[in-house]
Order: sequence, then structure tokens, then C-alpha cells
Amino acid sequence: MRNFTETTLTDAVLAKLDSAPSPRFRHVMSSVIRHLHACIREVELTEAEWFAAIQFLTAVGKKCDDKRQEFILLSDTLGVSMLVDTINHHTPTGATESTVLGPFHVPGASEIANGANVAAGFPGEPTLFSGRVVTMAGKPIAGAQLDVWQADAEGLYDVQRANLNGKQLRGIVRTNEQGKFWFWTVRPTAYPVPTDGPVGQMLLNMGRHPYRPAHIHALVTAPGYESLTTHVFAEGDQYLDSDAVFGVKDSLVVKFTRHEPGTAPDGTVMKQPYFTVSYDFGLSVVGR
Repeated sequence: MRNFTETTLTDAVLAKLDSAPSPRFRHVMSSVIRHLHACIREVELTEAEWFAAIQFLTAVGKKCDDKRQEFILLSDTLGVSMLVDTINHHTPTGATESTVLGPFHVPGASEIANGANVAAGFPGEPTLFSGRVVTMAGKPIAGAQLDVWQADAEGLYDVQRANLNGKQLRGIVRTNEQGKFWFWTVRPTAYPVPTDGPVGQMLLNMGRHPYRPAHIHALVTAPGYESLTTHVFAEGDQYLDSDAVFGVKDSLVVKFTRHEPGTAPDGTVMKQPYFTVSYDFGLSVVGR
């Protein structure tokens, strides 16, 4: 096999997959190769441009560590994460819609009691987040686990702050017998995705802003139910219609209500203004 041309090379590469033991691997790789070759032919990519692309991907890899995943950020900002999510999650009636995991989830967060404050010691506007985890028919799910995390009032996650020891502004809370949960935090704010790496430079070259609207992440699980990865977005945020990672859905946008000092719904006496937000997460049965 030699003397390949623009029109014969792609088929020659695809033929190399004929002996691949996994039919799914063969199908996926064949599509990747066909589309990649077609893109290169369409734009008549120069050698310098291809080398620049290789350097970009190399830089993305070098920016990854145990606290930062630049490849997830790349996937998110190109809309790939949301496309994969949309293809794989067709939300049935009564179940909460999913959205991207994002690059800042950290496994192994501490379990907290209902009513605890995941933002203790952090500046910001106190916020009581409450709600339920329910079935698609609206029945409570007791013992459901909510793994929650968010950025602080300055728009930074704990893993972005070198001076923090341990996991902050994140925790795992479980629903009670009525399917209810509640915890205190600070009101989230809009923030830019990291722009100090190759993905940030890519966004600049594309003429795009890097901002995400204010939100709180939740990974909700319960035995016998499909796991749910989603956000709760703050109503009225200026970036709801231009989220840098394309993750906003109308059903996930909720109102953060401001209150004057007084007794909060959970009985906490507040000496300063505070916010409340409520959201019920609906889970679908496994295999439905």
C-alpha cells in the first residue's frame, strides 16, 4: 500500500480497522477518521495550522492535574459535553433535566447534616437551599444523596484557591423520611471559566466571553433510580442566554428570594438579610 492521494488515503486508513475486535470501537473510530479527514480537506489545512493544533492539544493536556481538568473545560466550551448529555438523557415527564458535570467536581466530599452550612466562614449573602427528591409521580424518596458544590461569592471554587486546606463549599446531604433536604450556603454569583490556559486563549480567539451564570451544582443519587447531574441557576442572571458551556435549561432556573433579618424557614435566627431558594429534584427509575 503506497502512493496515496487525497481521495484514496481515507479509505486506506479505514481499512486498517477491519480487524478491530470491538464493533463499537470500529464504528466510532471510523466516523472520527472520516470526519477528521473531511475537515482537513474542506479547509485545506496547512502544515503550520496542523502543528498549531497539535501544540494546542498538548498544552491542554499539560494544564490538567488532580485539581483541574482542562480537557473537560474544552469539551464544555465547544458544546460537546452538552451534546453528549442531550443524546444520552431524554428526560421523561416528572424527572429533572440534566446538564454538564463541569471540571470542578471533587469526589469524596464530606457528608453533612440537614441544616448545616457548606459555606461557613466564607463571605457572601447567606442562602438557605431546600427542597425534596421525588419520583416522577411526585412521591418522596427517603435517603437520597445530594452531592452539592459551587463557587464562592468571588466566583472561585475551592480547588482554585491555593490557601484552602480540604474541600470547601461542597458537601453531601441526604433526604429525610419525607424526601426533604436543606442546607445553608452563600448566594452563587456568575463567574468566568478559567482563562489562564489554552482553552481561555481559544475563547479569546473565537471572540467569546468566558462567563457562566450563577448556579449551584447537584449530583443526585438513590438506589433504584437513575443518577442525575444538574445545576440550579439563579433567575435574572445576565449570562443565562450566553452560558459559556451551553448548559442552561429553563426548567433549572429558579428564583433566589431575599428576606430581611428574622427567623428563617428552618428556624435559624438571621441577624442579616438572607436568601432562600427551593427546588425539587425528580428521579427516573433505572432502566425506564
